[in-house]
Amino acid sequence: MHHASASSPFLLVLALVSSGVNMRAVAQEVHSEQTDSIRPGRAWAVAGGTAVFATGSLIALDQTWYVGYERTAFHGFDDGNEWFQVDKLGHANSTYQLGRAGNAAFRWAGFNKRTSTWLGGSVGLLYLTGVEYLDGHSSAWGFSGWDMLANGAGTGLFIGQQLGWNEQRILLKWSAQPTDFAAQRPDVLGSTIPERLLKDYNGSTVWLSGNPNSFGWKGMPTWLNFAVGLGADGMLHADGDPGAYRQWYLAPDIAFSRIPTKSKFLRTAFFLLDALKMPAPTLELHGNGGLRGHWLYF
Repeated sequence: MHHASASSPFLLVLALVSSGVNMRAVAQEVHSEQTDSIRPGRAWAVAGGTAVFATGSLIALDQTWYVGYERTAFHGFDDGNEWFQVDKLGHANSTYQLGRAGNAAFRWAGFNKRTSTWLGGSVGLLYLTGVEYLDGHSSAWGFSGWDMLANGAGTGLFIGQQLGWNEQRILLKWSAQPTDFAAQRPDVLGSTIPERLLKDYNGSTVWLSGNPNSFGWKGMPTWLNFAVGLGADGMLHADGDPGAYRQWYLAPDIAFSRIPTKSKFLRTAFFLLDALKMPAPTLELHGNGGLRGHWLYF
């Protein structure tokens, strides 16, 4: 599905704000200042904020995104070959980021680590399942099993690492830049810069960013990551564009939340920045066999 909302890491910010999580909540998530004693006021704020955010945004989406299309009986749609699967990576990234946010919110409210991991980490999966339900009743789209597989993968990446390592050694990250393709099809790829950054998959890259130090390479700085990215180029349509090709990237990265600091403001900023791949020298491999380097790529 070509939903801008499904590929945006800024859902993380919306979730944090809308779920009643203040600046201290995220700072605590990365500083382990939480307790395992539930704080009723915070718990109600998180539960109420999450419910309002999810319900309100799904209703708004139903009244805006789907209003121009006929409602149908629930049906499926096979979109596994579209956009070189960059949209699916966007789904995985969204559930992963919302899982990070949900875990932070539940820990702030005093839930223990295991409960926060399972419940908070599943927030993105539950939310995007609601989006898929709406898709399933729209004549323009349909319920996508591929989308759900990607949603589950992002959630599984977060929960699995929390259960296995009690930390995120491998981060999912996102980067984007405007391309010339959006101007050729602005109704689908976006007509403004914010829309293009979210809708134009030619400029989007989703990264797996791993931390060597956490895997035992103690000679590496604690904050240094190495990232592998996947994107595509040459796409005006979901499938079948002549000359369109996949792109792979390799680049250094920064794990901001691993930079030691006593500042709660910086811990919060670092937590949010860990959703974005930092600009860095990058090696790019084209699906058509080409190889090129970038002094700085985002």
